[in-house]
Amino acid sequence: MIIKESAENYLESIYVIKQSKGFVRSIDVANDLSVSKPSVSVAMKNFREEGYVVVDKDGYLDLTEKGLEIAKRVYERHEIISEVLMRLGVSREAALEDSCKIEHVISPESFERIKEFLARLKKED
Repeated sequence: MIIKESAENYLESIYVIKQSKGFVRSIDVANDLSVSKPSVSVAMKNFREEGYVVVDKDGYLDLTEKGLEIAKRVYERHEIISEVLMRLGVSREAALEDSCKIEHVISPESFERIKEFLARLKKED
């Protein structure tokens, strides 16, 4: 399943906000991604039509199973890549920023090797 980087960012944002606040509104996503509320509205319309997001009668956003699968995949990549970069001595700020870029372009094979590498490091700790 291939979707655009911006779509992955939106889905990941919804996932992270829901984890921290328990609910997600369009304005939360707009603030998190530093985009306009109309941009979020257009994206959510497209996501609803594509089956990634549902919006309840009060305007709260939730991921469908399909959307959640993508959001979790992107978030896992973000977390693991940023942790590896920090363990390599990269500053937290740079590691988080770089992982946001890398998470969208890294191949499944490379990501799996990084994940295995981190698991070995954690066993040694």
